[in-house]
Amino acid sequence: MISLRAATAPPKPFCTLPAPSAEAVSSSSIDPGHPRRLLVVDDDADFRHALALFLAGEGFGVTECSSGQSAVEFVRSKAGVDVMLLDWRMPEMNGLEVLQTLRQHGMTTPTIFLTALSDDVHEEAALSGGAVDYVDKSRISSILVKRIELIAARQKTLPDSERQNEVQLGGLTLRFEAHRALWQGAAVDLTHTEFRMVSRLALRAGEDVAYRELYDLVHGKGFVAGCGEHGYRTNVRTFIKRIRQKFRAIDPSFSCIENYGGFGYRWAVR
Repeated sequence: MISLRAATAPPKPFCTLPAPSAEAVSSSSIDPGHPRRLLVVDDDADFRHALALFLAGEGFGVTECSSGQSAVEFVRSKAGVDVMLLDWRMPEMNGLEVLQTLRQHGMTTPTIFLTALSDDVHEEAALSGGAVDYVDKSRISSILVKRIELIAARQKTLPDSERQNEVQLGGLTLRFEAHRALWQGAAVDLTHTEFRMVSRLALRAGEDVAYRELYDLVHGKGFVAGCGEHGYRTNVRTFIKRIRQKFRAIDPSFSCIENYGGFGYRWAVR
């Protein structure tokens, strides 16, 4: 079991805490400006309760479910949840089956898998099944908190053209809740900024997007960087070079990002 520190006092050893019921709602207050209601689903009572305490200490409102079936029933009851944290290995109904069942019933709750199965096969299965992220249980810390924040806040800041949970364009899949991109079903390891650049190009496929517009995604409009009046172009070229390398690591023939000399880049649908 991993060790989590909850922001509550006085702290107690997690293994001695009483196991909560299948649905136990924390009493933590939530910042009304950031409605972050989480559902934690795990059959391991010690781990589940420890994680709930940790997240409550970070300011989240937390509901716990001890089985896949109780999670399905909870979400289908129309209870408000911003993000679901879902264990992969559970008896009777595993995490992937939970997610598939919810998606079949039109439930689109953003879901992060928490699992000790840290390999590419399980990660790709999770993402292909509709999860927005996949986190190894051994890495639960501020990393998880930041990813939850990103997912919960993302829909508020999306322009209208990006409010869909997922966009498919040829071999490219964009998942805006978690800033994740897949190419031909395989996850592309893009940074937050790289994802925004790819999204801007792909959502305007066939159009030329200027260097300046792409650079504004990095620092905001009007930011001056680089040497000379157009020094920022070097920065953009570096970003695009790295993005291409990441796509070509999956598909050596990738050629969807085309250069328009002296102006910028375009996304060509193949």
